[in-house]
Amino acid sequence: MQGLVINKSLVSNFVAVVVVTVGYLMSGPYQEYVLNTGLFALSGGITNWLAIHMLFERVPGLYGSGVVQLRFEDFKEGIRNLIMEQFFNRGDLEAFFHGAGQSSERLGEQIQGTIDSLDLEKAFDSLMDVIMGSSFAGMLGMLGGRDALNPLKSPFVERMREYFSEQFTNDEFQSRVEGAMKNALDEESIRKTVSELIEQRLNQMTPKMVKDIVQEMIHKHLGWLVVWGCAFGGLIGLVVTIVNNWSV
Repeated sequence: MQGLVINKSLVSNFVAVVVVTVGYLMSGPYQEYVLNTGLFALSGGITNWLAIHMLFERVPGLYGSGVVQLRFEDFKEGIRNLIMEQFFNRGDLEAFFHGAGQSSERLGEQIQGTIDSLDLEKAFDSLMDVIMGSSFAGMLGMLGGRDALNPLKSPFVERMREYFSEQFTNDEFQSRVEGAMKNALDEESIRKTVSELIEQRLNQMTPKMVKDIVQEMIHKHLGWLVVWGCAFGGLIGLVVTIVNNWSV
């Protein structure tokens, strides 16, 4: 899927380069129109592509690039708070406590049910707060600001739920939770022990892992920004050239 998106961006920029080349090589009254259309299209496409790229990668000399890496701890803190608040509500604590000694299959179902009930839209909002609170927000504002990222909410929630399911429903994690419940004296001790287990899992989350989780879907959905950057850039270039020639 990512390859298709990358091709989409590359094709739109390649078309702009072709138009620039044709405009540069051709002669006649339409040369200026073609050349300026291509130049504006190329600048629009490259600018939007760079903005998407800068979400994840640090670009030497460009302040604010690599915002996900730079502000990763803020994002992870938001994820941690979400899980601690929702994973350990009163009902779930009682379910875990009264489930002590039950089968691993039943325990896995309880954990999966808890993950399914997590309001991961809050995690998305946390990521958006991190991005919009960074120096990158100004450049993103030129692409539509927060609204430009809203199409990512559903795929982000789906992918993060898959990730948490992989992390918290595997045999290793379940066996450690089982051991905690068997040795626990009360609900508070379960909360403390399982909190530590979840904390350990979250500490294993790195900027690269988050990047791998969300980069494909971001490129997929934001790849159109490159296409539209070329399209609107080319249109603006054409209009500017027409206006300039008419005013002469």
